Amino acid sequence: MSHESSIAMGSANHRATIVGGRTAPPAPIADLVAVDLGVLDYRAAWSVQLQWHEKVLNGLYPAGALLVVKHPAVITIGRHPGASEHLLADAQTLAARGVAVESTDRGGDITFHGPGQLVLYPIIPLNHYKLRVHDYMRLLEEAVIQTLAALELSATREAGATGVWVKSTRGGVDAMAKMCAIGIKLRRWTTLHGLALNVTTDLSFFDLINPCGLSRPVTSLQAELGERCPSWEYVKIRLIHELSALLGHLP
Repeated sequence: MSHESSIAMGSANHRATIVGGRTAPPAPIADLVAVDLGVLDYRAAWSVQLQWHEKVLNGLYPAGALLVVKHPAVITIGRHPGASEHLLADAQTLAARGVAVESTDRGGDITFHGPGQLVLYPIIPLNHYKLRVHDYMRLLEEAVIQTLAALELSATREAGATGVWVKSTRGGVDAMAKMCAIGIKLRRWTTLHGLALNVTTDLSFFDLINPCGLSRPVTSLQAELGERCPSWEYVKIRLIHELSALLGHLP
């Protein structure tokens, strides 16, 4: 069943709205809209992104839209030169684990999407917010950093390594580990693709690749917080809240 609910109190012109389900889209409004797509395979979600991209470009949602989705297990390979070389598993291993492989036109290298991961595709008209691409990437990182801070988990950026990192002791070794991968595409100054935040993701899937080509560890909220790890739904609401606030759609 489709539903709408405001994620925070705000004025009529400054709020973000969450819409659940894939049917009965909300009536066009001037606000930033968040849409929960449920579980969709990667190609189907790409088609939905393109549909919403057109809606934003055509002025139906001038402030943009935030598309939240869960993907079945899939490895995506970006446009970065040599990205395909960072796929470490052979076809037999991938088939045994039920992992699809998709090429994508986003920036960045190679990554994994799957159950327990929160994928957010913001469809954001950068000119509406007077944002440059670099500023937008840092804004996405900041939204995740603030989300993790609300969970009492300190996170940071790293120069030359887009994404969000935490100091992890997983496996008994102190190291900076990637919690959230980010990769976007810009078409007519409106964004596509976005970020993937590991909540309860099975991290063994990342052994099938060299994540982002960096040969560095990956972690999740569950791995770092243990029993304190919140639900996927809670993290979704919090991330939408933080990103909406940074875009000026909350008081």
